[in-house]
Amino acid sequence: MHLTKTIKTIAFAFVLTAFSLPSAGQDLLARTVPVDKKLKSLDTLALHEVTERENLESPSADLYADWDNRYAHKATELPETYKINLRNFCMPTPSRVITSQFGARWGRQHRGLDIKVYIGDTIKAAFSGKVRVVRYEAKGYGNYVVIRHNNGLETIYGHLSKHLVRENQTVKAGEPIGLGGNTGRSTGSHLHFETRLCGVALNPALFFDFRNQDVTGDYYIFRKSTMENESAKATAARGLKQNSYTKEEVYGGQKPQASAATSSSSNNSSAPTPTRNDNYAQSSNNRYHKVTEGETVHSIAREHNVSVERILRLNTFINPNDLRIRPGQAIKY
Repeated sequence: MHLTKTIKTIAFAFVLTAFSLPSAGQDLLARTVPVDKKLKSLDTLALHEVTERENLESPSADLYADWDNRYAHKATELPETYKINLRNFCMPTPSRVITSQFGARWGRQHRGLDIKVYIGDTIKAAFSGKVRVVRYEAKGYGNYVVIRHNNGLETIYGHLSKHLVRENQTVKAGEPIGLGGNTGRSTGSHLHFETRLCGVALNPALFFDFRNQDVTGDYYIFRKSTMENESAKATAARGLKQNSYTKEEVYGGQKPQASAATSSSSNNSSAPTPTRNDNYAQSSNNRYHKVTEGETVHSIAREHNVSVERILRLNTFINPNDLRIRPGQAIKY
């Protein structure tokens, strides 16, 4: 009788244990689910932090094999396709006037856009990134800055009167990086602006619409097979449309004020007080003429009913002994 009771007790305990195991397993599983989610969240956060650190150290490392401060650009193999994020941008300048387009010019290739600015105007970083080069090139860019961005592009800002950043400095979109100028191989104050992917120059008009002070979209899908055709379309849609412009038109109908660089560069005590280039700082009645093939100083003077002497006085870069001018130059009259 005692044995029978013991067996029944053991059997009952076994049944209870059997029934309780799934419940305990479910409880254990239920307890581990939020832990797994937290671990997954931590993994994602850690991955994000690692990616951010890598971008700070070397932006777009998936496209560029090295980080070198010694050269402005070095062409490497382009990807067949690449998605370029254009969000969180800043226009390098509020000027809306393109004085020279991307492409063939004077028998050579012009690898960027020339934007009309005045000496001392604040030039800003187009996207966030890291400054790779801050240099001076007498026969080319003059004072220039190269920034590598997290979206894969590198932007070049040429003919500056002054640098406001240093090499290996991290910058945010809209941060002042230099002052407009007329240094290097330049015939008048302007910003030479380039956009490059893997060191290869791409038409900035693919990404930036200076007349409307906007980018062309949230993203741009680069396709190696169609880049020349797309560049031509971008120039036609957003390139130069007129041969003359007033000073007010440079800033979209507003007269240029004293450069914001005085406040934005207050931490740089050596920054000069912005001034206008004498070559472009006459009264607002002055207008500009974009030189085309075959035009001369005399023909421009006749067209606008002004004297040659006035043109020479307003454009001191023209040699009065030979009066030589080139297509693409902006002549004040």
